[in-house]
Amino acid sequence: MAAVYVVSDNIFSPLGKTTAENFNQLKAGISGVKEQSNPQIVDRSFYASLFPETSFNNESRYTKFEQLLIASIEDALKNSGVDPRDKKTVLILSSTKGNIGLLETNNYSAYLKKRVALNTSAELIAGHFGFVNLPIVISNACISGIMGITTGMRLIQAGKYENAVIAGADVITKFILSGFQSFQAISSTLCKPFDIDRDGINLGEGAATVILSAKSNHNIDIQVKGGAVSNDANHISAPSRTGAELAHAIESTLKQASLSAANIDFVSAHGTATIYNDEMEAKAINLSNLQNVPVNSLKGYYGHTLGAAGLIESIISIQSLKENIILPTLGFSEIGVSAPINIATQLLSSKKLNNCLKTASGFGGCNGAVVFSKF
Repeated sequence: MAAVYVVSDNIFSPLGKTTAENFNQLKAGISGVKEQSNPQIVDRSFYASLFPETSFNNESRYTKFEQLLIASIEDALKNSGVDPRDKKTVLILSSTKGNIGLLETNNYSAYLKKRVALNTSAELIAGHFGFVNLPIVISNACISGIMGITTGMRLIQAGKYENAVIAGADVITKFILSGFQSFQAISSTLCKPFDIDRDGINLGEGAATVILSAKSNHNIDIQVKGGAVSNDANHISAPSRTGAELAHAIESTLKQASLSAANIDFVSAHGTATIYNDEMEAKAINLSNLQNVPVNSLKGYYGHTLGAAGLIESIISIQSLKENIILPTLGFSEIGVSAPINIATQLLSSKKLNNCLKTASGFGGCNGAVVFSKF
């Protein structure tokens, strides 16, 4: 298979407007998750990582969701050497909810129906940057970002495009928070991934962009070596009880990458801090013979950013490879899963990190995995 390189990226979150700003905050142990009070979302306080409302232009033709994506893509395109007006470049947009919040503040109409659609946002953003190819939209619950990277990799390997700009975002609204509350999945305090006292997620807002190319432009090359998805076919909201299906995605990814479990230096897990997701993911990691490999979850820093999560966490993993460090899992104290795994509890430095596995899972039983490698 042709090599696929990560040539540029951006994270735009409450922790910073660039990847460098975000990574520096994480290395300092700083979290964007705080106690929030917003009566427009819920009538009591809750923990989440949210942007100040003053961060956005309410008079813009673009929604908050779209403004996030534009800011992230714009920064990633700088000095990337990738021209969105090139026929060999494609835009891939990942999100779970997009502009769903418009339904809370507007009366239903044919215009609103079109405006809420993800393809409308994709076309507006593509037009803003001058992309000439029809954008691709991926909305597959919380693996959307991982699936976007895998799709971009495959399109380049197949010779369809030379460059793929993969961007993802989500914003938190009353509809989204109430949905997770209906599942009793929201923590009343800071989340605790894989911990014995974990009781749910914190939500988060953010956007991220990864630009993939068939051509390298760095001294330190990061490649996307493999990616795969699977489905539990078990339950619309509850994950697999065995972890076998996520393990299948992991093993398929490693096979594509021509790597074994022994070659993986760390795992960036989905790690939502819900009872059932963390249990399933730990079982999958054991089934894949990765139980002794350092594992971290970044949800304690960002909250769960939904369609952006796979992209944000992939970019942080890429930075970790470049700087040879593994970030700790905020909120974790004591292992609380039946299949023990090696949770990173402090900042770990290494002489050389070469390969990282990133995993994700979501409602509907979807699972995704991708491997990044340094050369």
